[in-house]
Amino acid sequence: MASVLVVDDAAFMRMRIKQMLEASGHTMVGEAMDGVEAIEKFAELKPDVVILDITMPGMDGIEALKRIKVLNKDAKIIICSAMGYQELIAKAIEQGAKEFIVKPFKEEQLMAAIDKVVGK
Repeated sequence: MASVLVVDDAAFMRMRIKQMLEASGHTMVGEAMDGVEAIEKFAELKPDVVILDITMPGMDGIEALKRIKVLNKDAKIIICSAMGYQELIAKAIEQGAKEFIVKPFKEEQLMAAIDKVVGK
């Protein structure tokens, strides 16, 4: 099972994702509220997967994605955002995101994305 860092500025979303992860046997090893904190936690915790929101105060998810990829070019990042605009999806994939899921999502969608990025 995967160790996961969850990055979202909404506490209820981090809690909901944690519940989904634990129900499926994954472990949320850390959480962050913005891109700056995401980079710090990624460097410290070295999770298998990062679930990363795009729209956050301060540093957004696209910039955090770029910086995490500098730290580890093989980082497995799933973008999770309410904004499903094609240009944002394309930009996230271009920057190295492995998957993109649109909020609201079902637990099965999140688990399928995790399985895909960890190679199951």
